Amino acid sequence: MEERLDRVLAHLGLGTRKEVGKLIRAGAVRVDGAVVRDRGFKLDPEAAQIEVRGEPLRYARHFHVLLHKPAGVLTATRSRSETTVLDLLPNALWRDDLRPVGRLDRDTEGLLVLTSDGGLLHRLTHPRWKVAKVYFAELASELPGDAKRRFAEGVLDFAPAELEALGPRAARVTLYEGKHRQLRRMFAALGAPVVYLRRERFGPLDLGGLEPAQARPLSEEELAALYGAVELEP
Repeated sequence: MEERLDRVLAHLGLGTRKEVGKLIRAGAVRVDGAVVRDRGFKLDPEAAQIEVRGEPLRYARHFHVLLHKPAGVLTATRSRSETTVLDLLPNALWRDDLRPVGRLDRDTEGLLVLTSDGGLLHRLTHPRWKVAKVYFAELASELPGDAKRRFAEGVLDFAPAELEALGPRAARVTLYEGKHRQLRRMFAALGAPVVYLRRERFGPLDLGGLEPAQARPLSEEELAALYGAVELEP
């Protein structure tokens, strides 16, 4: 399918549509060996050979990023006044069509996947696929002795979850749904409010050594595992 040249270059992370338009007008872009100065030039990005300042570009239809979201950052694509997860991405990873897979609330940190593949995003967030999400929580009060059982039965109106006590005021929890402030509401119902919450795993992915506010592209192995978890092909 043919697309506009400026849209293709913006999709590949070379800047905004306005910024890549300047590159095109300056004669810095070649398509199939010929300089193109028309930002609206139509091409098949998967078949055309594109060069910018003499460097060939490799086209990819979808992009996927793993981010360690810090506390205090919005899981959103834009905000007039606050920092969003897209604002944290370096230029090499930023794409205008990246979207967060699910949400981490403002005060929660941890693993967040961003993708441009809407089909993948839909399956990863749909309850049917039961993608596991693992969290570490520190609590303001001690866990009641029946906390594991109550989580397994379902707290409030939430689906059953797996709780592993790591101490009187710490726990690791595996969820298979992701409703608004779910874990905070579940622990509060047990009389043990959350003071710190971090997502450590999402499906087959984990944070590894990624520090807060750091991001990286997913590896081919991680992509295969992530798509496989919801029965899709990368």
